[in-house]
Amino acid sequence: MRITIIMLLVSLHTFAQKVQVDPSHHLTKILQAHDCDKDKKITVDDGNCGAKSYQLTTKNSGTLTVEGTYQLSNLVQELKLAEKTGLLETSRISENPVDRISRSIRERFWDGLTRRIDAEHLEQVLADSKVMASAKKYLYVPASDPQAYEYFKRAQKKGSRVEVLKLPGVDSESIQALGARHGLLALGLEKSREGKIQGVPYVVPGGRFNEMYGWDSYFHALGLLEDGRVELAKSMVDNFVYEITHYGKILNANRTYYLTRSQPPFLTSMIKAVYEKLPADPANKQWLKISVLAAIREYETVWMGKDRLTPLGLSRYAGFAPGIPPEVEPGHFDETIRTFAARKKMTVEKYTALFTKGLLLEPELTEFFLHDRAVRESGHDTTYRWRVNGKDACADFVTVDLNSLLYKYEIDLAYLIGNQLQDKLPGYRSENFSAAARKRRDLIRKYLWDPEKKMFFDYNWVLGKPSEYVSATALYPLWAVEKNAPGTQLLDPAEAKALASNVLQVLEQAGGIAATSDESLKKFGDKSLQRQWEYPNGWAPHQILAWEGLQNYGLVEDSDRLIYKWLYMITKNAMEYNGTIPEKYDVVNRTHKVFAEYGNVGTEFSYITTEGFGWMNASYQIGLKQISKSSLKKLKLLVDPKK
Repeated sequence: MRITIIMLLVSLHTFAQKVQVDPSHHLTKILQAHDCDKDKKITVDDGNCGAKSYQLTTKNSGTLTVEGTYQLSNLVQELKLAEKTGLLETSRISENPVDRISRSIRERFWDGLTRRIDAEHLEQVLADSKVMASAKKYLYVPASDPQAYEYFKRAQKKGSRVEVLKLPGVDSESIQALGARHGLLALGLEKSREGKIQGVPYVVPGGRFNEMYGWDSYFHALGLLEDGRVELAKSMVDNFVYEITHYGKILNANRTYYLTRSQPPFLTSMIKAVYEKLPADPANKQWLKISVLAAIREYETVWMGKDRLTPLGLSRYAGFAPGIPPEVEPGHFDETIRTFAARKKMTVEKYTALFTKGLLLEPELTEFFLHDRAVRESGHDTTYRWRVNGKDACADFVTVDLNSLLYKYEIDLAYLIGNQLQDKLPGYRSENFSAAARKRRDLIRKYLWDPEKKMFFDYNWVLGKPSEYVSATALYPLWAVEKNAPGTQLLDPAEAKALASNVLQVLEQAGGIAATSDESLKKFGDKSLQRQWEYPNGWAPHQILAWEGLQNYGLVEDSDRLIYKWLYMITKNAMEYNGTIPEKYDVVNRTHKVFAEYGNVGTEFSYITTEGFGWMNASYQIGLKQISKSSLKKLKLLVDPKK
């Protein structure tokens, strides 16, 4: 009887929190009174407009006073969500921001970012802000998947702006032949339980990034796993296996203009993270086998292939295609091209057109775009990190991040083949990858580790000397450990502690780790021309890898402090800016107002964000899982709106 009464009280309390309202009426009144800058959001930038107080009159529960920027912005969001039902859950107006952000990610954001490429969703997935809405949109299906081609051709509607085409090839010449007809690349198809053909789902970063991106997807998967979305994370691995099978590599993203380049390799870590959450049964063991074989193919043909393996035995980023990267905004390279155009007494526009068609031979400009594509493959587009004598030279460097990731591939493959597949993978033995890892470990320590400065630096293999640029990627070697295989650390404990101390001394800021050091930027960069992967900006992947790397070496206090700073910055920013969860932050000033190069995705929305930004969402959920109980309690108290 006692249990029944308690359950009844809980039920009544929950019901009482939902009240009937007229969402449209209240939204109009709130925005008229409090949205000073007319951006359809309530933020601190609205100042004291209307004293930030609102009397919410409901149809069945009287009047509720809502006060302050945070609560008013929550009210706007909840009213927007209540438009279909007219029911408002009042407890969410003053919900603790930490809980609110995490719940929004778990309940709404992942779904808002999920896509499928199939007949039902073609219009949604083909949307590309870089292409005019009225222009024809193309879906390319690999010739090696004839069944998918027939399926999509049947799905093509007569008179539609969507056209399904067979991809002529994945080499640079075939891609160049597409001209202006670039488009989306098909991913995997599957049958639902009801027998319906549907696209294998995946998560996009958000905003103008409406594709499945390479290294973003690893962090998306980690966030999904924290939120119990194991099947969705598994599906993303399946789509990467599809890309390797049909396009030859994990793509920068699944559009035709990305076919010549990959992104930082995380597939083995992604496979391991997903497999550990799956039931131990024959079907999942077979899934592991297929996924590992795909990862080996990528490792051997892409990263250990002739284009990316250097004479040193370490690998580099590269991207091979002639001309200007088609995905950039018009005019992006005008200043670079202007000098060459002047020599030919041409306008920039005419020179660009002729160069793009291959009608002008200019070795210096061709080399410029080789390095530019390498930067884009690195995921760090753009940065001054690989500048030599005033020019970017990314392809001339073997980098700390790439070779740490490939070392992780090798120790992961050794573990997965030896321990999970019991060395029954035809043609491959775990010892082969262990030997490759030992060789790479020695080369990393020889070329990338400075034993005096206790720091990792990229190495210019063309000039034969190390860089002096301090980057957050110096912490990647701490992350590159196979926890199930003792002895796979790249550093001993004393070296790791010294490295962490040296890196954090120059990169740790109020909001977390900056992408590079201020000193490096001043010495080698150009502060008049900001680049987004530079000080003072901080990025989610750098934070996540740093947290886990520090934990691998027992530097738990450092990790916890960094997690707290990052979560506080995200939380405070969301409180003050209507729930905004952006692509990146200025970690020095703890703000999302980053205007370098391409702006900040995830900040443009009305009333309520339905998706946040992919790897930022993941960093929040991962951070909440890893932060200490005492730091989490401190964080929740500090941002509690009820105080």
